[in-house]
Amino acid sequence: MKARLVESRELAPNTRHFEFETPEWKAAFVPGQFLSVTASIGEDEITRAYSIVSPPDGNRFALCANLVEDGHLSPFLFALNPGDEIDFRGPYGAFILRRPVSDSIFVATGTGIAPFRSMLLSRLQEHPDRHFTLIFGVRYEHGLLYDDEFRALASRHANFEYQPTLTRPPENWTGRTGRIQQHMLDALGDRRDVDVYICGLREMVDDVRAKLKGIGLDRKRIIYEKYD
Repeated sequence: MKARLVESRELAPNTRHFEFETPEWKAAFVPGQFLSVTASIGEDEITRAYSIVSPPDGNRFALCANLVEDGHLSPFLFALNPGDEIDFRGPYGAFILRRPVSDSIFVATGTGIAPFRSMLLSRLQEHPDRHFTLIFGVRYEHGLLYDDEFRALASRHANFEYQPTLTRPPENWTGRTGRIQQHMLDALGDRRDVDVYICGLREMVDDVRAKLKGIGLDRKRIIYEKYD
């Protein structure tokens, strides 16, 4: 299927938010799923997976991507102008909220925030009796993608807590610092009836999973998606 770029905007250096629309597809996805985007680059057909960062919304969807300097598909995306088209397939993936929905902790680094934005924008009001905590870790403050949105959500919804954390904070930073692993354990505390969703680079995901298993959290409550 084809989708047309409506607009794109910079979220951080070399990171952009892309809004697409398509008459062929009515956003029939479950928040947390991803799409496969394909482009012909020279003589090669390149396919990459991107989590959908938007909630279901008619015939529109959004993606979030980093520019990889020596990459193949990301330079193609970053060169798109409004009106240009992409080819995509999907949706795919089972990184979605489990049923019945439990109190949940979302753990993300970098563009691993994408599926959680989709989930939170579409699910918070559906589950006012469930508490959601988002722990989002990056190096620098400018890497806190969609930061204003998450802060606004936390101010409007008593069942949502947003915990951004930086490993290289500026001097005036008054929030959490350090790696997300300890913040995740602190948020979990003594509870073992909470689902933990993890998305980000492989090393982080594997480390968080190991720590959760080490404290005895049921493996069925550890839901993850990782990438290189």
